[in-house]
Amino acid sequence: MPGGRLTQQDRQRIAAGLADGLSYAEIARRLDRPTSTISREIGRNGGPGGYRPEQAHRATVQRARRGTPAPPPADGPSDSPTGEEIIEMAVRTGLPRMTARVHIDLLLSEDGRRTAAELTRRLNVSAASVSVAVNYLVQHGYVRRERDPQRRRDIYVVDDEAWYHSIMIGSRETLGTARIAMTAAAEFGPDSPVGQRLARGGTFLERVIRDTMESADRWRHLLT
Repeated sequence: MPGGRLTQQDRQRIAAGLADGLSYAEIARRLDRPTSTISREIGRNGGPGGYRPEQAHRATVQRARRGTPAPPPADGPSDSPTGEEIIEMAVRTGLPRMTARVHIDLLLSEDGRRTAAELTRRLNVSAASVSVAVNYLVQHGYVRRERDPQRRRDIYVVDDEAWYHSIMIGSRETLGTARIAMTAAAEFGPDSPVGQRLARGGTFLERVIRDTMESADRWRHLLT
């Protein structure tokens, strides 16, 4: 029943949705529930990587019998509706959910800095999950890695320049794709249907990406 308590069947469907990589918003739509309800349910019961429907249902029943409130979820970015909305938007653009959670947690932090241990604690996930996420973010320019020599630990930082670097890294990768397409077009021959198709696509990508890179350079001063 919409607006009522989640049933065991609801929780099974939540787990199935997570396994299929659905967003919280899509799971909520299929269950006819608010996204905030799904976010709280998952956050207080192990997070997206550790959600177990049977355990979640038993815990809810036990709390109801004792008359005690549910434990708070991890203090990560999905605690607020705004944070969850940003995460869902990032997932729709192609970021893996865990990577999006790490990225948004850094973006919404006061100084834009977290250690791996802090991210692990705040997001209630394994150190390995955080490692995979931050490596992706560093590789694509969203985050940079600093070394704390005194405590021998890495600190992950997101600053205003990250927007610029992520655009430039992505653009260079796409520019490489355009060049490969144009090389292949020459191999197939400029008069062949395949060659013409690849040449048109490669030229289009190259022109658009060069415009993007020039625009990023032109407006970079807005970040400083």
